[in-house]
Amino acid sequence: MGTTLISPVEAVARSPRADTDVFARARAGEPAAREQLVLRFLPMARSLAWRYRRADEPLDDLVQVASVALVKALARFDPQRGVAFQSFAVPTIVGELKRHLRDTRWAAYVPQRMRERVLEVDRAAESLRHALGRSPTVEELAREIGIEPAAVADALQAATAYEAVSLDSPAHGGGDDPGARLMDLLGAEEQRYDVVDHAVTIAAALRALPARQRAILRLRFCEDMTQTQIAARMSISQMHVSRLLRQALTRLREVTHERPAQ
Repeated sequence: MGTTLISPVEAVARSPRADTDVFARARAGEPAAREQLVLRFLPMARSLAWRYRRADEPLDDLVQVASVALVKALARFDPQRGVAFQSFAVPTIVGELKRHLRDTRWAAYVPQRMRERVLEVDRAAESLRHALGRSPTVEELAREIGIEPAAVADALQAATAYEAVSLDSPAHGGGDDPGARLMDLLGAEEQRYDVVDHAVTIAAALRALPARQRAILRLRFCEDMTQTQIAARMSISQMHVSRLLRQALTRLREVTHERPAQ
């Protein structure tokens, strides 16, 4: 005759309810009564912790969080309300587990709703991996959870923010240098810092010029117009344009030389 296996949560649910007297003594601060209840319901807490395991999350940490949540639930539970303890404790323990995964393990900020979606996708992926014998596709995950494939893709992308790697970590496959760090491969010296610095300097100097000189500089160097074209555009002589352009460039040089080094 076959044996039917049940989970620890189901076992607690099917077992007789603990004596109201034991809960009362535990609430009154009796250590022996509290220990008795903790030992009785600890398998339920461990089972819930197991449901929220991740490949990169130590199971012992989850069990510890669930166990502490169990003790808190025991301290707040009132048997006089006529509710089974497991009905009160399970939401409390699950809430603490979700809060732990949401608030203490993410290396970068991800909205709470997305963090919960990442955990949902992760659990579905683990289940399908065992059922299919391979990693599930985005479409298979979407069907399993009942959401759009785009939402699954967003969750998979957000999951990359779960854990950070130090830039000083060894870079595996770093070529001929076995001591190469991630910093050595990911970083690069910016070649255009001088351009940015010059742009900031020139922008400040331009504000010191009269409006007409600024307009001539813009037409000459931004729109690439000749002095003759500028003269026609501004209804002045080409010689006047040349003089204003020379004055503007001289003034720019003076202002940039007067500007203190940053």
